[in-house]
Amino acid sequence: MIALKQCRLAAVVIGGCLAAALIGANLTALAQDQSAAKPGDAIVARKTMMDTLSDHMDQIEAMIQANKINLKEANDHADTISVMLMAFPHLFLPSTNQWKAGTDPDPVTGTYASPDIWSKFADFYKRANDASKVAYDMSRAEKVDDLKAKTAVLRTDCNACHAAYMKMQ
Repeated sequence: MIALKQCRLAAVVIGGCLAAALIGANLTALAQDQSAAKPGDAIVARKTMMDTLSDHMDQIEAMIQANKINLKEANDHADTISVMLMAFPHLFLPSTNQWKAGTDPDPVTGTYASPDIWSKFADFYKRANDASKVAYDMSRAEKVDDLKAKTAVLRTDCNACHAAYMKMQ
C-alpha cells in the first residue's frame, strides 16, 4: 500500500514538473520576436513542401504505372505525404494572401494560392486533413490493390483542392 502511494506521489510530482516545463516553454514562445519571418518565407516553405509532396506522390504513381510496386517503399512515401499534409495548411498565414490577377508572380516567393483559401479556410483545412487520412491509409496498405485504390482517391483529392484553391495566370 505504501509503495502504491509513493508511485502516485511520484506520478503527481513528475506530472507537475512536466506541466511547469510546458507552461514555461509556451511563455518563451510567446515572447519570441517573430518579425524576422517574412510572408515570402512562408510562401517558399509551402512551395517547397508541395514540391516534396508531389515528388513522393510521383514515386508512388510511377511504381503503379510501371506495375513494379514495392509496397514497403510506397507505404513510406505515403506516410511522408500524410505527415506533410497535416502541417501544410499551417503555412497559409493571413499575411501570405498575396495573389494578384494579371501579374507574373516571382517563381520563388510569388504565390498561386487563391484568396479563397483564407475566405474558406475551414474547407481548405478539412481537405488537407481528409487527404492526410487517405495518405495515412495508403501508408498502412498491405495489398497492392488497396494501395492503388487509395492512391487514386488521393490523386482525386489533390486535383480537386488545386482546382478550388490554386490560381494560374
